[in-house]
Amino acid sequence: MKKNAGGSFTYAMHKFLPFRDLAACERVRAITKEDITKHPNKQFRIRVIEDPMQFYTEFALDIVTRIKNALDEGRQFVGIFPVGPMPQYPIAARLINQLRIPLKHVHTFNMDEYADYDGTTAPAEWEGSFQRAMFDSFFNLIDPKLRPPLKQIHFPTKRYLKDYAKMIEDAGGADVCYGGIGWCGHIAFWEAHLGDEFGDDLEAYKNAGPRHLELHPMTIMQNALHSFSGDWSWVPPCANTIGPEQVMKARWRSFWCDGYLGGGVSWQRFICRLVAHGPVNTYVPGSILQTVPGDYVILGGVADNCEIHMA
Repeated sequence: MKKNAGGSFTYAMHKFLPFRDLAACERVRAITKEDITKHPNKQFRIRVIEDPMQFYTEFALDIVTRIKNALDEGRQFVGIFPVGPMPQYPIAARLINQLRIPLKHVHTFNMDEYADYDGTTAPAEWEGSFQRAMFDSFFNLIDPKLRPPLKQIHFPTKRYLKDYAKMIEDAGGADVCYGGIGWCGHIAFWEAHLGDEFGDDLEAYKNAGPRHLELHPMTIMQNALHSFSGDWSWVPPCANTIGPEQVMKARWRSFWCDGYLGGGVSWQRFICRLVAHGPVNTYVPGSILQTVPGDYVILGGVADNCEIHMA
């Protein structure tokens, strides 16, 4: 039995949790909002943005600026993109239209897509698919005269999964990998329980590529909460995803934590701390971000101090 800091009730963490270092959990839980941006790796740039509109606008500006810089420099732009967060995409599309930025040089690779146990990925017409989300929230909002060619918009579907890493490299390698952090600490759908496969072998872990996998229960519940009206029966059991190798090989990483539900409640408040300030290990996938240059942006409500909040 382990004793949690600040209380007299002793208990062990639940067995289904992949990361079970209680001392590390207690340490990062105690990191205050004032100290959350402090990190020994100065190239791992943590910052807090209080206002949600500013948060998503700065995310959109980052996307559009990188695309425009590549255009001005006469080179291709290759980006890895998430579905979550999402509000930045309509803002980015509006800026692209207003500034009349042609995207013929843009190659996009989405991080992941839902799948069934047999590896069949969700079709683009399914309302819960990431392909549909990206077209509805981004690509279809861009003036057709400005959109990237359809052949340059990629998803890790069953057809392309085995070649996905090579496709990114053949396009020139990712200029940037955007993303968020999952409740279990995942990046893309690279789940926490995969730590069982790699143990302490961080080098092998960082070199692991795209695969089909079963989603962790925490991911099922998280995605049910924010995308499926709380209906866990509606969430597919598996996904195709990029691996840590694609995140690490990108020339820059830009991760955005917006998991605030309002009323003082955030599902991401603890895990964003564990990823950024906990031990780098294979059971908290996002922890590898600490070891490389990148941006790590936290919405103010997520950065608030961890505390028990009885609704």
